[in-house]
Amino acid sequence: MADRWRVEVDRSVCIGSGMCVGAAPDGFRLDTARQSHPVAPEAEATESVLAAAEGCPVEAIILTAADSGEAVFPPED
Repeated sequence: MADRWRVEVDRSVCIGSGMCVGAAPDGFRLDTARQSHPVAPEAEATESVLAAAEGCPVEAIILTAADSGEAVFPPED
């Protein structure tokens, strides 16, 4: 597993459930429109950030390895 991930939120898909903030409060914030944003474009590869991506009900969170660009979540088929 990579040490750092690039973290993106597809705001066209995000429904503002806030589950990402609950799973990784240091990694995500909701704006006034209840859209999720990563706190930083890169984050430590942690279980909480992965749990946030996996727990998103619409899979709006995209994680890629910061060094290689390899997909972490959602996994490539």
